[in-house]
Amino acid sequence: MLMLASSFLFATMGVCVKLAAEQYGAGEIVFYRGLVGLLFIGALTRWRGGDLRTQIPMLHVRRSVSGVGALTLWFYAIGHLPLATSITLNYMSSVWMALFLMVSAVVLGSARVDARLVGTVLAGFVGVTLVLRPSFEQDQWLGALSGLLSGVLSAVAYLQVTALGRAGEPEYRVVFYFSLGGTVAGLLLALLSGGLHAHTWSGAGLLLATGLLATLAQMLMTRAYAIGRALANASLQYLGIVYSFVYGVLIFDESVTGSAILGMVMIVLAGITATLLRAPSRSTPPSTDP
Repeated sequence: MLMLASSFLFATMGVCVKLAAEQYGAGEIVFYRGLVGLLFIGALTRWRGGDLRTQIPMLHVRRSVSGVGALTLWFYAIGHLPLATSITLNYMSSVWMALFLMVSAVVLGSARVDARLVGTVLAGFVGVTLVLRPSFEQDQWLGALSGLLSGVLSAVAYLQVTALGRAGEPEYRVVFYFSLGGTVAGLLLALLSGGLHAHTWSGAGLLLATGLLATLAQMLMTRAYAIGRALANASLQYLGIVYSFVYGVLIFDESVTGSAILGMVMIVLAGITATLLRAPSRSTPPSTDP
């Protein structure tokens, strides 16, 4: 349920980013997204009496570097590619994650990856391609490369989130330091690329919505990865494509095709299968509790 809600909020955020990209650069959107998250989490932590001090700062640094890099590349791709294409490339993170875990299991010989779950992830990606039918022109190769690299870095970031959860870090602290990294990196990138643009009411509203939606989605996603299996959550994330498909029809007048409907069915089935495969392995309660 946490991942279902997170996927919906991330899909809604994607619409806001696509609209905001008409007025702002990728660095600016990352900056404001991080700033809103930083203020929101800081206020929430103070209100709840939480503690932002951490004993594992380097884990947060690694998570922020990979996560902010993925976010910046993805926002750039959204602004330079069709929305369907940029989302598809970013959602390849689950496939990269499966490959990372499989290689790690083979090299280290200390862990096993359920082949059925790997198959579920791959089947979900087939569903993604059927729904979104991605394509890009030759002059959009930089945006396409950015989207592809955002998927690779997202996979690295999600594995770092899992490590932080296992180490006992509460989700608000993980999201706070990620937001801090995004604020600093986004501001530097914006200043290097021409500075900050003047706001309009619609632009400011889109930036605020992006920050709030992303922060809440990030908290839900962080908790899901802290208590669940990485590949199971990766499969459930595919449901965000269903939400994006609906948004595309309602907001961007995208057409409904037979292949898209088939892809949606595959995505939903992949999510259900991942949940069923995950359930038997949870014989003990989660080791972390914020």
